[in-house]
Amino acid sequence: MVWSRPLPNPPSSVTVIKDSANRYFLSFVVEIQPEALPKTDSSVGIDLGIKTFATLSNGQKIDAPKPLKKRINNYRKLSKSLSKKTRGSKRYEKARIRVAKFQAKLKDTRTDFLHKLSTKIIRENQTVVLEDLNVSGMVRNRKLSRAISDLGWRQFRTFLEGKAEKYGRDFRVISRWEPTSKTCSSCGFKGGKLDLQVREWECLNCGAKHDRDENAAINILVAGGHSETKNGRGGKRKTNVKVAAP
Repeated sequence: MVWSRPLPNPPSSVTVIKDSANRYFLSFVVEIQPEALPKTDSSVGIDLGIKTFATLSNGQKIDAPKPLKKRINNYRKLSKSLSKKTRGSKRYEKARIRVAKFQAKLKDTRTDFLHKLSTKIIRENQTVVLEDLNVSGMVRNRKLSRAISDLGWRQFRTFLEGKAEKYGRDFRVISRWEPTSKTCSSCGFKGGKLDLQVREWECLNCGAKHDRDENAAINILVAGGHSETKNGRGGKRKTNVKVAAP
């Protein structure tokens, strides 16, 4: 047995799990107390994207490993080999296990990245603001479905929400209808609709030049109620926010 980490307390139950790749795992149920981290004055808004996985309101950009994109040719070969086998045969089962192990490796790579990133963000910030994305609707787009699924946006949000509750952080989700991309984070002026290919733009009202993703991340933080950025009328922007953890 290989332990991922020591158990904090004696387990009340254990479940043996076998996945599709014939790997065995032991899942323990352990009761723990919330572990509050030292409070910090830092807050961050996060804009999720396809080309750049996450852009933070402090200007930091984080790229995802995109494991499937890097190994798409290998995946196609394995899938093609599986499709040629007779279902129920020994050769089919061997090919199926090869595909399952390949998919498990991709999942492990993605999960490891999301765990490390979410932990880092939660530890460094008291308040984390995220935009509510319609992931289930976006994956219906055949051109983007594979890329979106390879990123793991939904899993990232789940990790942030769970760790915020565990460590006593404030996790907020703003409405998906907030015009974060086309609103100037300097003066609050709302421009027209921006094509996805437009990555930089200039405000027609104040002349400020913006990186599309960084500007959106700042507006997400503003909409979450944790920024001193002003809107065009001189006051803080207001919006309804969903508070996931007190």
